Amino acid sequence: MTTTLITGGLGFIGSSICDELLKKNYSTKCILVDNFGGYMNPIKEGFIDFRKQRFKSLKNIVIERCDTSNYKALSSIVSKYKPKYIYHTAALPLAKVSNLNNDEAKISSVDSTVNIIDAINLLKNSNKNYKFERFVYFSSSMIYGDFKKSIVTENSEKNPKDSYGIMKLAGEVVTEGLCKLHDIPYTIIRPSAVYGPKDMNRRVSQIFIENAFKKKTILIQGKNEKLDFTYIKDLASGSILAARHKRGVNEIFNITCGKGQSLFTYVSYLKSEFPNLKYIIKKKDKSKPSRGTLSIQKAKKLLGYKPKYSLRNGLKEYIKFLKENYQN
Repeated sequence: MTTTLITGGLGFIGSSICDELLKKNYSTKCILVDNFGGYMNPIKEGFIDFRKQRFKSLKNIVIERCDTSNYKALSSIVSKYKPKYIYHTAALPLAKVSNLNNDEAKISSVDSTVNIIDAINLLKNSNKNYKFERFVYFSSSMIYGDFKKSIVTENSEKNPKDSYGIMKLAGEVVTEGLCKLHDIPYTIIRPSAVYGPKDMNRRVSQIFIENAFKKKTILIQGKNEKLDFTYIKDLASGSILAARHKRGVNEIFNITCGKGQSLFTYVSYLKSEFPNLKYIIKKKDKSKPSRGTLSIQKAKKLLGYKPKYSLRNGLKEYIKFLKENYQN
């Protein structure tokens, strides 16, 4: 049995990767490193903490409380468990929070990335029998800034326009540079507009769907603004595929649905499930980048990646979960 360490392991993406690894029987034990923090106001009306529901079973799961900015504690955990794979998902969860907390965004995307890579390198140098398989850094589609074309590839221009995108891109540079310096195999993942059950970080997808449940009017900022909405299960399975595939070594992948769809389309799908849903349309927030479709052709060609969920099907599963678990 191998060992997989996931930073931010109690978070939306980290816990989903753990669930996918164990459900698909990858013969691994998951070490979930998390600082037990939260980024949304826990006393705000309608807030539900889904962390307990992210794990149906704790079999083959170990939870370690640690902030990845603490190199000594982190290095001790890496040395203790000697993981073959490390997925670095720990970070401020969305752009709005990062733009208000620049220092925290830097710590999670840059400083913590340095700490993890240094901890791997230290273990490699102290234990010649230790073979590390892959470091996986989770970046973001926000590193592209305003999309210059309707479809962006991994080689498209990168020009982030907010702190979140800037720090995520800096983390990419750190990952590529230090991993090459220390001969550590890595993979960089660029997700986009992730949505699905057990999200609690107030992404636009969550806000829209919960407002539908609460019979509140939905505000659409920019009718034709497009996002490449990616169902959480597709991101988890695609990330694991990239981490374990030999053709994913030292590569960067867009792991998304591969189809940009407008906010209005998202709401239209919701309206088919909630016929009385009401919405208003306002102008786009100019501080946010204009986005669209991320090409997944590289991941398809090199890895055989193929997302299973369309936006409509993903929303159906998401709505089913909320009907079973959400209470106003």
